[in-house]
Amino acid sequence: MRPLIILLSAATMLLAQQPAAKTFTGAADVAAMIAKAKNERKPDQPNFVQPLLLADPYKVNLEYRAEGVDTNPNVHETEAEIFYVVEGGGTLTTGGKLRDEKRLNATNLTGTAIDGGTPRRIAKGDFILVPENTPHWFTKTEGALVVVTVHVPRGEASK
Repeated sequence: MRPLIILLSAATMLLAQQPAAKTFTGAADVAAMIAKAKNERKPDQPNFVQPLLLADPYKVNLEYRAEGVDTNPNVHETEAEIFYVVEGGGTLTTGGKLRDEKRLNATNLTGTAIDGGTPRRIAKGDFILVPENTPHWFTKTEGALVVVTVHVPRGEASK
């Protein structure tokens, strides 16, 4: 009986550490999140990220980028990323190779630029899919660029 109690206690502790699922965010909440990003983003902060939805292993974020402060390029090794442009515009470069590549964590890389990628102007209403292991980089933000990002983990068949 004692091992069962220990097992149940450990499972309860692990579950308590997982964030609660959030499966709906309304339009008024999104507008409030954009206003919060405008007010709370620090002048040198390239990207203000807020969670929109979460149901492990899926996460959807609202990202706010301001003109004149470019983000570093990234590669997500085990996740594709889908972008929807809510407002604003800029340039998204995909493909190529990270310059001065370094590891952020177990599954993500960053760099100082992308060599040989394909730049594309993006604007409100655009959808973009960036497959896993593909460098991507937002630059030349026009005003504020607000995007919804969906991180899609690699499926078992892709491993």
